[in-house]
Amino acid sequence: MNRETFWGYRRKNGRVGVRNHVIILPVDDISNAAAEAVASNIKGTLALPHAYGRLQFGEDLDLHFRTIIGTGANPNVAACVVIGIEPGWTKKVVDGIAATGKPVAGFSIEQTGDIMTVAKAARQAKDFLHLVSEQHRVECPISDLWISTKCGESDTTSGCGANPTVGAMYDKLIPKGIYGVFGETSELTGAEHLCKMRAATKEAGEKFMRTFEAYQRDVIEAHKTSDLSESQPTKGNIEGGLSTIEEKAMGNLEKIGREVQYIDVLGPAEAPAKGPGMYFMDSSSAAAECVTLMAAAGFAVHTFPTGQGNVIGHPIVPVIKLTANPRTVRTMSEHIDLDVSGLLRRELTMNGAGDALIDMVVRTANGRVTAAEALGHREFVMTKLYRSA
Repeated sequence: MNRETFWGYRRKNGRVGVRNHVIILPVDDISNAAAEAVASNIKGTLALPHAYGRLQFGEDLDLHFRTIIGTGANPNVAACVVIGIEPGWTKKVVDGIAATGKPVAGFSIEQTGDIMTVAKAARQAKDFLHLVSEQHRVECPISDLWISTKCGESDTTSGCGANPTVGAMYDKLIPKGIYGVFGETSELTGAEHLCKMRAATKEAGEKFMRTFEAYQRDVIEAHKTSDLSESQPTKGNIEGGLSTIEEKAMGNLEKIGREVQYIDVLGPAEAPAKGPGMYFMDSSSAAAECVTLMAAAGFAVHTFPTGQGNVIGHPIVPVIKLTANPRTVRTMSEHIDLDVSGLLRRELTMNGAGDALIDMVVRTANGRVTAAEALGHREFVMTKLYRSA
C-alpha cells in the first residue's frame, strides 16, 4: 500500500482535511436546540451541542472560545454555521473561523427567536452543503497529516502492544514531516522524569515539568481525597491488571515511540506553532475531553489504543481504535479498527504493527469510515476549568 500520500480536502489556508463536514456550531448551551433543529432539517449537516458558554470568564472563557473556534477551524470542517444567543460572542466565533478562509456564517437568537433563527440558519446551511458537496479530494503528501493520540481503558496489553504500535507509527511518520500530539497530563505521574527526557530541547523539557507540576498542584492535590483509586487508574484499568498510576504512566509514554522527541508543550486546545514534529498537550485524561481538545488544536485523525475497550468517537475527527487484547477483539469487535493482538502471540512484529496502523491511518484519511463513525459515536465534550460566575 502507498504510505507516502493520501487523498484529502485541501483548504484555503493550506491545511488538509480528511472529512468534509458542514457543522452547526452553538456558541453556548442555550443555542443547542436551534443548532440541532437546523441539523435535523438539513440532512448531511452535523450539530455539535455542548454544555457551556454562559457566564464564563478569565482563562476558562479563553479556553471555551479556543475550543469552539478551533473546532470550526479544523480542516475536517468544510463550512460552518454558528448560532449563539447574542451577537457579540457569536461574531467573535465567526471571525475566528473565517480567518481560515472557509465559508462561515453566524446567527444570534436574541430579538429574533428560535423559529426565525432556525429558518435563516437552515437556508444558509443548505447553501453551504451544496457548495461543499462539489469539492473533490486531491492527492496530498503524507506530511500534510496531523495525527493525535490518546489511550483509554488501558490494561496490561496496552503498554505491551497497542500503545507501542502507535509509537512505532510515530517513529516512522514524524521524520516524514507530520504533526503529532500526545497528552493526558495526570497519566504521566510516575513517568514525568522520563517524559522530560524525551523533550527535544532543555526549554521544552522544563516547560513540560512546569505544566505537569501545575496540574498536580492545582488539579490533583487541590481536590483529591484519600486516593484516586477507580478514577486514576480507572476501575477498568484496575480490572485489566494495572495496579498503580505509575504502571499506567509507563504504558502511556509508549505511544511516542523510541526515537520521537517532542518540540513544544501546548495548552489545552492550543494549535502547534513550531512546525512539524511531536507536541505534548496539557489535557485531561478523560477520553472525550482530550480528543475534543486535540481536534480543536487542528488535528485531523486520531489514533486511540485501548485495552479493555473504550468506545469513544468524535463528531468531526475519525477515531481509529486499536487493541492488543484478544478478549476485547472477541467481545467488542464492532469497536475495533485494528487488531494487533498478534504482537502478544509473537505472530506480528512491532515494525509490522506500526506499518499496519499507518495503512489504517491512510485508509481512514482516504475516506474509510471508522468503527466509531459507523456506530454513531460523536462525543464532543468541552473542558471547564472552574465554576461560572
